[in-house]
Amino acid sequence: MLEIDIYKDLFENAKEGMLLSDSRGNIKRVNKSFVTMFGYNSEEELIGKPLEIVIPKKYKSKHKTYKEDYLKSPINRNLAESKDIFGLRKDESIFPVEISLSHLKDHNNETLVLAFVIDITERKKSEQIIIDLNAQLEEKVIKRTRELNKSYQLFSQIARNFPRGTINVFDKNLNYIFVEGQELYKLGFNSSQLVGSNYLDRLAPNVSKEIGRLLNLVFEGESKTFEISTNNQQYQINAVPLPEDNGEIYRILVVEKNITEEKLAEQKIKKALQREKELNELKSRFVSMASHEFRTPLSAIYSSATLLSKYQKESQQPNRDKHIERIKTTVMSLTDILNDVLSLSKAEEGEEAIHLEEIDVNSYCKTLTDEIQSITRRGQQLKYIHVGNEKLYCDPVLVRKITLNLLSNAVKYSYDDGIIELKTTNFKNHFTIEVKDNGIGIPKEEQKELFKRFFRAGNVSNIEGTGLGLNIVKKYVELLNGKISFISEPKKETIFTVQIPKV
Repeated sequence: MLEIDIYKDLFENAKEGMLLSDSRGNIKRVNKSFVTMFGYNSEEELIGKPLEIVIPKKYKSKHKTYKEDYLKSPINRNLAESKDIFGLRKDESIFPVEISLSHLKDHNNETLVLAFVIDITERKKSEQIIIDLNAQLEEKVIKRTRELNKSYQLFSQIARNFPRGTINVFDKNLNYIFVEGQELYKLGFNSSQLVGSNYLDRLAPNVSKEIGRLLNLVFEGESKTFEISTNNQQYQINAVPLPEDNGEIYRILVVEKNITEEKLAEQKIKKALQREKELNELKSRFVSMASHEFRTPLSAIYSSATLLSKYQKESQQPNRDKHIERIKTTVMSLTDILNDVLSLSKAEEGEEAIHLEEIDVNSYCKTLTDEIQSITRRGQQLKYIHVGNEKLYCDPVLVRKITLNLLSNAVKYSYDDGIIELKTTNFKNHFTIEVKDNGIGIPKEEQKELFKRFFRAGNVSNIEGTGLGLNIVKKYVELLNGKISFISEPKKETIFTVQIPKV
């Protein structure tokens, strides 16, 4: 009984109007909210009456069909989803309602229909206000559009001749309202093709999202200036709001200028400045290196030349020969330094041209090892092995420079009695040069600096060198679209590997 009382209280005190009808369409129960909503004084005025008593005359004929259809397949549903519904008050006034239907069975297994009714008069008034406001807004837009059309010819004449860019007016969706400018015709468009289309659709996907964000800020009253890159062109964008008399912003003005040429000129200037900076640095380092590397050889040449003048007797010929050989060796050392600098300059300026021809790798590299053999130190052994095809189509001059440089370094930085190995492999896709020595190695903490110009590791201070060789080798390898790498264990071994793709 307590549960029944609870449901009765819920029915009677619900804010929504509630009506219970039988399968014949007669009213069995209504709550207080329903009685008040429909302008009656008591429930008794409605109980037992047909549902048509609360339905406007123009809808009564259709209601019978709706009722029969519902009883055939009763389901919970909201009638407002499909049509406008109206109720009829006692005073014959009509008002809009929202109705939800539910169903249940009584003790005789008869289907009863429970209707939940809400008076939506105020909601409809609000909706009508919104409709009216939209109509007013649309009228304003039409008015403004007319005004814009009146000025269109003037705008067009000015904007059509805007050099290397476009003048645009966008709506809040960033659709074109107006567009003109020389850049437009350069890209093969005309104004009529773009008006009504979306600006962001013309941009590359990687920039359109960010540009949309920035332009939407202009509708909030901010002016924006920024640059974009799309379709290999650079543009500068200046966007300003176009507020209405009431301060609202429905349109923005966007001036788009092609600055590709300016950017290219700017890049050239930056490259030139960077190049000049590098050249100044190169000169500074060269002077520093030359003052150090040239001083000792020149002193040796001077002292040997001085001593030569003292050995005038025929019996002193061995002494003369010793100093003459010393001068020759020293001059060769100076020549190597100058050759390194000249090679670097050629590589930097792109003056090293590639000349391809077919060589026999095995015999070619044996010639190189014979050439290096003349500078090996006491007890050093030079070994060479080749794997793969004998014939190679390459630039023999660059291959020679790369190989000789790596071999001479291996000789220079290896211990007496050390073994220096040259291995070449020539397979289908790549030609590889590998130079291995078991010398002083490269300190771990300095290995990342190895290919920089003028860099010399801390453990080679007593060994002649310019610090340019490996930098030049790297540039030659890159010129051949190859890669150079190395592994090194100090005081154990160093292996340089050059991999060059086959032509």
